[in-house]
Amino acid sequence: MSKELPYRIGHGFDLHRMEVGYDLIVGGCKLEHDMGCVAHSDGDVVLHSVTDAILGALGLEDIGQLFPDNDPKFKGADSVLFVQEAVRRMQQAGYSIGNMDITVILQRPKLSPHKLAMREKIAALLQCEISQVNLKGKTHEKVDAIGEGRAIACHVVTMLVKH
Repeated sequence: MSKELPYRIGHGFDLHRMEVGYDLIVGGCKLEHDMGCVAHSDGDVVLHSVTDAILGALGLEDIGQLFPDNDPKFKGADSVLFVQEAVRRMQQAGYSIGNMDITVILQRPKLSPHKLAMREKIAALLQCEISQVNLKGKTHEKVDAIGEGRAIACHVVTMLVKH
């Protein structure tokens, strides 16, 4: 890791195609939907973005370098494992979550009924208070693959605080 700083900011982004025949896992929660994410792992765009935001804040390699999609041991992997490794590295470097802001972009299903469960799951993984994790759902106004319901994306911004 690079220079030790009192605060570090990271950004994570992920996008997955959605097709029939796959589960839709978002923020560690399985949602009822007719389509799910096409991915090597479970395709959880939120947990992938959370992982990259933490790794990015620390100046470390990204999720694709740590958990390559051509490695058979990660086939169908629960994305919780990726976040746990990022949190381990964060704690090893002497940081904890200051706050995290998550924006999930998908046309459907609506996230409102699931947002609290997602925030609780993510806060538990990050070992922080739920008040430190914000999650918003946005549509793409029926524009492009996301707006047509054929893809889902997520942006995460986080601040890490030195102990």
